[in-house]
Amino acid sequence: MPTPEQVIEALRPVEDPELHRSIVELDMVRDVVVADSTVSLQIALTVAGCPFWAEIDRRVREAAAILKGVHDLELGFTVMTDAEREALRRKLHGDPGATAGTHQGHGHAEGRAIPFAEAGSTTRVLLIASGKGGVGKWSVTSNLAVALARQGSSVAVVD
Repeated sequence: MPTPEQVIEALRPVEDPELHRSIVELDMVRDVVVADSTVSLQIALTVAGCPFWAEIDRRVREAAAILKGVHDLELGFTVMTDAEREALRRKLHGDPGATAGTHQGHGHAEGRAIPFAEAGSTTRVLLIASGKGGVGKWSVTSNLAVALARQGSSVAVVD
């Protein structure tokens, strides 16, 4: 009969079909109990009505089938709270308030401060974007740049 820790390790290779990361790493495996030859556990889905629940169910059952001494798997599903979803988002995408030099400061030279994030910085970055072409992004950008420059701001436009 396996321990709860062994059950969790057996589930480590199981990936969430949407996030492509281990359900163990994503803290989706909950309440693992081993009693006699039965393992019961909960999988916390990111949202109610998750369209991937059946695939996750199949993958978990397939992974648990290799556990010696287990003859029954009682698998339930629950839904993450808002706080748990936010923690998952931070785990996957990092902390948007992080600066370079932290493990979450992706895209910046390690140890270099981001000048725009410094306290007291007056630098502002504006992004003008659209999902399609020909809607006047360049006109808006150039007119905005001219208006800001007339008000005394230093302006740079990057296309």
